[in-house]
Amino acid sequence: MFEALTDKFNAIFKKLRSKGKLSEEDVDAILKELRMVLLESDVHYRVAKDLTSRVRERAVGKEVMESVTPGEMVIKILWEEIRQILGGEARELNLSGSFPASVMMVGLQGSGKTTTCGKLGVYLKERGFFPLLVSTDTRRPAAKEQLRILAQTAKLEFFDDPQASTPQEMIKKARDYAREKSLDVILVDTAGRLHVEEELLEELKELIEEEEFSERFLVLDATTGQEAVKVAQSFESWVHPTGLILTKVDTDARGGAVLSIVAQTGWPVKLVGVGEKLNQIEVFHPDRMASRIMGLGDTLTFIEKVDRAISEEEKKKLEKKIEKKELDLNDFLEELQRVKNVGSFQEILDMFPGQVRGMVSQVDGEKNLKRVEAIINSMTREERENPSLIGASRKKRIAQGSGTTVQEVNKLLKQFEDFRKLWKQMKKGRPLPSSRGRGFFGLGR
Repeated sequence: MFEALTDKFNAIFKKLRSKGKLSEEDVDAILKELRMVLLESDVHYRVAKDLTSRVRERAVGKEVMESVTPGEMVIKILWEEIRQILGGEARELNLSGSFPASVMMVGLQGSGKTTTCGKLGVYLKERGFFPLLVSTDTRRPAAKEQLRILAQTAKLEFFDDPQASTPQEMIKKARDYAREKSLDVILVDTAGRLHVEEELLEELKELIEEEEFSERFLVLDATTGQEAVKVAQSFESWVHPTGLILTKVDTDARGGAVLSIVAQTGWPVKLVGVGEKLNQIEVFHPDRMASRIMGLGDTLTFIEKVDRAISEEEKKKLEKKIEKKELDLNDFLEELQRVKNVGSFQEILDMFPGQVRGMVSQVDGEKNLKRVEAIINSMTREERENPSLIGASRKKRIAQGSGTTVQEVNKLLKQFEDFRKLWKQMKKGRPLPSSRGRGFFGLGR
């Protein structure tokens, strides 16, 4: 995610951190370079200009110039300004209004609108809601079938009535069905087109005038860059979206589109799609997204993802082990399996600071994970439960059995200690310190 942009940011930050003091000329040179980086990353020129102007205004102040760490101060200012552009704070989903609440999805064909309906359904189900998926596309049978398959895959309720001749009629019948089944949220997938056309917009306008929607989401493909801004502006006067959902954010290597879309529309981004799986949708946190764009990591999201992968029963079991200092290598192995289920190694790595990602390739990371599993599987039950038993002779035997070296066994045992520390931090609700995240889950030291 944002590979090209974060790499360039890291190069700029390296220059900033290398300077003991900053002059106005230094700041101007750095900001000129930053402006070029933003433009190359598909950030609109006006957004890039305004951002760098605000950073300069703050960076040439006495507080920064006379700071012991002026480079870090400038980085902090830049992070704050990017966070502000992205909306400042995360926005809650609005599910108020009539029962059941209705959420409308609009967007062009190919933007990921239908898939997002399925993802949002999974998201709501995981949080205790009972969603119903319905398509108002009465012209394209394939659209309904796609949504039906997604609903079946995710074990969500789906409604369709072939007799419904208009979107309004379909929604009214879906409401009756939802009330009958005690379903509390209707997710409405509207008809899409290959390009913006007045017929589509008029249909959506009529639907909004006749039906009450708690949220009207415009779904935009983040990889389309400046084109996404144009699409948003086309929908504005007709649909009046309450917020945006950005899809394919994980495949946006340049990263500038997110900044441009939010800055130029002024609409809040509430959710982002970060992968192909139905559970790969996240609340949009401007502060965390700013950190990701700048290559500073997002360990809070990582911890939340791992936390959701563990059942309440397993959490209680592990907490007791931690309190009694009984956490063992069996638990470590179980956590490895859970983290692998959270996402791909690259997805996980994207949540760590740039200096960590730069040390490990995706291929090497996957190999390291497999190596850790092989080492633990070569231990006896006694050794897994009590790693302090593992002396020199046992290390040699384990290394031979796993096809590794004694040094790699030692490295694993050190990583196990990091694992214990991580769990203590998760229990207290604190993120991983970025300076020490490198030693976790096979990333090495």
